[in-house]
Amino acid sequence: MVMNVVENLGQSDPLEGETSQGKDRSMAVRPRRLRRTAGLRRMVRENQITVNDLIYPLFVMEGEGQKIEIPSMPDCFRYSLDLLLKEVAEVRSLGINAIALFPVVPESKKDATGTESYNPDGLVQRTIKAIKKAVPEMLVITDIALDPFSIYGHDGIVDEQGKILNDPTVEVLVKQALSQAEAGADLVAPSDMMDGRIGAIRQGLDAAGYFDVGILAYSAKYASAYYGPFRDALDSAPKFGDKKTYQMDAANSREALKEIELDIAEGADMVMVKPALAYLDIICQVKSATHLPVVAYNVSGEYAMIKAAAQQGWIDEKSVMLESLVSMKRAGADLILTYFAKQVAEILQGG
Repeated sequence: MVMNVVENLGQSDPLEGETSQGKDRSMAVRPRRLRRTAGLRRMVRENQITVNDLIYPLFVMEGEGQKIEIPSMPDCFRYSLDLLLKEVAEVRSLGINAIALFPVVPESKKDATGTESYNPDGLVQRTIKAIKKAVPEMLVITDIALDPFSIYGHDGIVDEQGKILNDPTVEVLVKQALSQAEAGADLVAPSDMMDGRIGAIRQGLDAAGYFDVGILAYSAKYASAYYGPFRDALDSAPKFGDKKTYQMDAANSREALKEIELDIAEGADMVMVKPALAYLDIICQVKSATHLPVVAYNVSGEYAMIKAAAQQGWIDEKSVMLESLVSMKRAGADLILTYFAKQVAEILQGG
């Protein structure tokens, strides 16, 4: 019966161009013509991933000769500085231009106010200097937040009642940014979601003469359950409560645009949406709202799900990975911060 309906529709539609016998079904528009071969598909492809789109996150820890795999993030490692430098050199040889640096801070160096975050001889500062000496052309992006340095695992200073204090935290974040800029960071990336921190950091950097150090703002960072493996990697999970008083509500979209507008007005050079896959609509809206580069963070939980499913043989890892990343480009991301960066770069080189 369905076939009869279709056939009848075809016979009664003069646009189909059929003869009186109903057998000549010529069509002027056939989209499949441009899908016929791989060469045609490549030629008309609207979005592509290139190595220039990729930012590679790396975890650094104290010690020497250490490379420890993160159980919830297969093929991702914590590196001691000596081995991190080898990894940075290798990914640069693959064409990756930028790395994002995250420190694993010993418990003995954590306190209530994150003072280790602006220690000029701290792990992050020493790592920046070493990378810039060993691989000077590599762009180094550093995280600005207190959670790796806090005994509470929160992105801000905590008062006696467990409240996250905004303005005192911002004062420490400025010190952290200045310390990283002095060490040689190319971009500082505030991921804390405190109000007013972009403007304060920009003013602090400029006052100290670091006019060329850029700010990649985690502008629309959601309070997401996708961050679990990352917190395992840094041992930085909150010791109490959650981060919902400063990270955004997952149900909101207009609020993201407000945060974007504020960060741009305060001096951000790039803006980020985090996470990516569950927030492609936000990436699309942000792309339409700004001319600044838009960064998507393909976060640890998104990475871990693909890796886990692939290990079970349920999906084709390479295909799903590339499809996921191109969806972020299609949504409007100019750059993608992803743990798959090295793997993608190897594929692009034909490895």
